[in-house]
Amino acid sequence: MRIAVISDIHGNLEAFRQVLKDMEQMGVEKMICLGDNIGYGPEPNEVVRLIDELDIPCTMGNHELGIVRPEYLEWFNDSSKQSLLITRSLLSQDTLYHIRGLEPFLVEAGALFVHGCPPDLITTYLFELTDVELEALFLRMDQRISFVGHTHNLKSVSFDGRTIHHFRLERGVADIGDNRRYIINIGSVGQPRDGNNNAKYVIWDSIRQEIEVRFVSYDIAKTASRILELGFPKINASRLW
Repeated sequence: MRIAVISDIHGNLEAFRQVLKDMEQMGVEKMICLGDNIGYGPEPNEVVRLIDELDIPCTMGNHELGIVRPEYLEWFNDSSKQSLLITRSLLSQDTLYHIRGLEPFLVEAGALFVHGCPPDLITTYLFELTDVELEALFLRMDQRISFVGHTHNLKSVSFDGRTIHHFRLERGVADIGDNRRYIINIGSVGQPRDGNNNAKYVIWDSIRQEIEVRFVSYDIAKTASRILELGFPKINASRLW
């Protein structure tokens, strides 16, 4: 099965629409979303509505958590907190209902899907873990492969039973059919932070045991302009470029 894995759309409807078009051309059979569909961007309501309409399974991200659990707002820096408060004013009751129903993780085709870090951590960044901690995590994982988001960067961490390996994911196809265990950070649709401003997502071929990293261009200027019109912090627009 060819499964598209997306994360961190962050209210960027323009990027999300172009990614959906790319998925259609790539013959994707299923989509899974790792959360943070809201926050930073100008159209959180529209993004969540489209996810709901397309019936895309989705995990809880830290920005959703900040909406449904206000005590988590203190976890965010000032700019992100301001963005979430503006985002909250843009959300409908239907969208809030959708967000409250999100689970911390999903399992599909023998793989684990979570926003932050396996097995079910929403706010933990993968880069926060030492190799010793990663090894312990791999040994506890029931699944051989886990897909995560949260950092907005493409990266893979693998474990061969003795050594942790880190490598940056590049555009194109990578084989993950060996005996190693993997945690794959799939980047961001709506706000990449890896030095390339294309929307990013991954297609996992569960039969061939391959992943393909996709880069998709979109109208950045349109999204950036809308961010500023709604009074979001300027950094939300400038870092799209």
